[in-house]
Amino acid sequence: MLEYLSLSKIQPSQLYISSQKLEALRKQHPSPKPETIPPIPVKQLGERVFATDGHTRAVLLRLNGYNRIRIEWETDDLDWEMYEVCLQWCAQENLFSLCDLTERIIPHEEYEVKWYQRCEIMQNEISQRRAKKEECVTKSVHETT
Repeated sequence: MLEYLSLSKIQPSQLYISSQKLEALRKQHPSPKPETIPPIPVKQLGERVFATDGHTRAVLLRLNGYNRIRIEWETDDLDWEMYEVCLQWCAQENLFSLCDLTERIIPHEEYEVKWYQRCEIMQNEISQRRAKKEECVTKSVHETT
C-alpha cells in the first residue's frame, strides 16, 4: 500500500539542495506529480519524522505546487547518531519541514563545500570519538584481566 505524507510534516536532514541535482531531476520528471516521483525514505525518532534521502525530489514537488509525497519507512540500520547531528543542524537553521528547503537551493559547487564537506568533517569527528571510546574500553578490559 502506498503511503503519502505532507511535506510540511517531514523534517529535512540536510541543509541545502544542489541546483544541479534539482535541474537533472527536472529533466527526468518534466511534469512531476506525487504519483510519478519515487517515494522518499523516512524515519521516526521520537516525535520527529524526517527524510533520510530524497530531499531534492521533495523540493521538486513543492516547487511544482504539491504538498505531499509518497514515503516508505526506512528499514536500513543507518548511523542514527550522525542523522541526529544533521537534525540538530537543521533545527539551528530553522528548517523543520521539507518545504523550508525551497529557499536553500544553491549552486552545486557551493553545495559540495557547505554540505558534503561539513558532513565529512562531522563523520570523521564521530568516528574518531568512537575509536577513542573503543580504545578506552579495550584498555580497561586488558587492565582488569
